[in-house]
Amino acid sequence: MRIAALLAVLALLSPVVSASAADDPPTVKLSKSQAGTGGSITVTGSGWRPRTLLMILICGQSVPSTGVTGGTNSCANADGRAVTTDSEGRFSRKLPVAEPPVPCPCVVHVATVTGAKAEADAIFQVAGHAVEPLPAEPAGGRLSVLTDTRLDGSGSLLTWFGAPPARTLVFTVGNVGTSPVKNPVFQVGTSHGVFAPQWEEQQWRGTIQPGRKARIELPVELAAGAHGDYTVSLKYGGKVMAEQPWGVGRPWGVTLFWILVCLVVPAAVFRVGMAVVDRIRPRQTARRRGLRLPEVALRLPGLRPREEARHAASPSSALPWFTPDNDPGTAGRLSAPHDDDSATSRTTPTGPTTPTTRKGPP
Repeated sequence: MRIAALLAVLALLSPVVSASAADDPPTVKLSKSQAGTGGSITVTGSGWRPRTLLMILICGQSVPSTGVTGGTNSCANADGRAVTTDSEGRFSRKLPVAEPPVPCPCVVHVATVTGAKAEADAIFQVAGHAVEPLPAEPAGGRLSVLTDTRLDGSGSLLTWFGAPPARTLVFTVGNVGTSPVKNPVFQVGTSHGVFAPQWEEQQWRGTIQPGRKARIELPVELAAGAHGDYTVSLKYGGKVMAEQPWGVGRPWGVTLFWILVCLVVPAAVFRVGMAVVDRIRPRQTARRRGLRLPEVALRLPGLRPREEARHAASPSSALPWFTPDNDPGTAGRLSAPHDDDSATSRTTPTGPTTPTTRKGPP
């Protein structure tokens, strides 16, 4: 009975234990707490999302309690390393030691690259690197992000053809200080992949009293033709307050435009070439057709048209009523027309006789 009661209690407590374990933040551990430039350390972690891409960096002017105050601009980005967690959310990666661009105190900063934001820091000292106190926080009003950030807006037809993508970063901040904050200046940065964000200052017009909150809307715009996975970061007072992922689609209209150019331009060049050929070819054909046969025969020796030969063979001065005699003896001579009454030729059985002349009346 006691064993059954113990098992029942454990069954009731197991969901609470699992829920608390799931709510635990991710952790980072280092093989060394101090190392010099040129060396390396092993970074391990647990409690991360399974199969998640992480970025490991050494950052200056940071402590785990405040995070990386200067953003990734205060980190040695060129010597960072990427790692993917296993199915249980753990990882292990060797990291070369490099000096960050700002003085220490330093931390090893681990953060997710895509998906929901998650980060963790571990104290680390770069041997031989300068150490300076952290910048003091401004007295008076302090702003804190109260709600999750979001990007409002959508693309247009121009964006599909390569126009700069634009959105509006919307979030709510509250004044947790003791004095009002008037016309606060925020820094909005956009980064692609693991690159450092490009910051741009934007001022919000208004006053936030102590204990009050305000809804802030700041425009965000990328470069023309930008596409892929971007991250929009919000910074105020030198501290990164929020990050929002932004997936930008590829401008397929530009690809379609270049495909049409590759098809239309060759077709246009071909049509122009054929038009030039058609304008030149008829002239040469007309010239060839304009030469008559006699002219060709005159230009080419040894050739003579049939008509010209026929006209040369027939007598040029023959009259239509002159016919050659059939008598072989008179071949080639022409006989004049005669009257049958005045001169007749008689034929006798023995041969031809002389013609008789008819005498007229006395």
